[in-house]
Amino acid sequence: MLTHTFVHVPKVGYVTEQRLWGAGAETWMDALALPGPPGGFSAGRWELLCDTLQSSLLSLQSGDHRYFCGCLHPRDHWRAYPEFRSRVAYLDIETDGLDSRNQVTVVGVYDGRRTRSYVAGENLDQFAEDIARFAVLVTFNGATFDLPFLRRRFGNIFDQLHVDLRFGLARLGLHGGLKIIERRLGLQRGDEIADISGEDAVRLWHEYRRGSGEALQLLLQYNRADVENLEPLMEIAYRRLWEHAGGKVMGDED
Repeated sequence: MLTHTFVHVPKVGYVTEQRLWGAGAETWMDALALPGPPGGFSAGRWELLCDTLQSSLLSLQSGDHRYFCGCLHPRDHWRAYPEFRSRVAYLDIETDGLDSRNQVTVVGVYDGRRTRSYVAGENLDQFAEDIARFAVLVTFNGATFDLPFLRRRFGNIFDQLHVDLRFGLARLGLHGGLKIIERRLGLQRGDEIADISGEDAVRLWHEYRRGSGEALQLLLQYNRADVENLEPLMEIAYRRLWEHAGGKVMGDED
């Protein structure tokens, strides 16, 4: 999808992007191969677009996610998902209360192969170093919950593209909490954690702090389901958002 995207170019919006696709410029290379500017572009505006596309190609070849983080609007960060698929972190946190003043207790990170759990009082400090190797963060409600909590705990450590599925799925008509949307899309959780809520996660943490190792294991299992279910949700959201954008190809070949 990223090489079919033009809305990261200055002065190019969604309508202009679709007009470019209709003029035969379905990809950056198509646009650069045109003999001149298509209708609606002055020579200067076309030169700016071509310069941006050249920079985009170089940045993509070098794997520079920060370039796209800077020029793509946050609502369009999902467009970079296929190109950086091997460097995606699906992320979710737990806290010791539901107030903004509470503390991070658990961070779960799933990279598409395995889940790593970071637990306060054990290995939580390692999270800041480990997360730096990723190019894309995928969360559900992370923009208003997970990342603000983590920034208060670790400082401004994030330079990744960020896909908050809460807002992406809402644009597709899928509203509600993570578990509600999972059920609507046919995603399942194990019986032992199916009914656990955010309030229960807080309770489990405090039970663990009072000495219950079983409570911690259940909390980690709950958190692991949160992060691992983000991957199929991301796949669904990507395809539907791409169709919603009016693209002519699915982008899997990019």
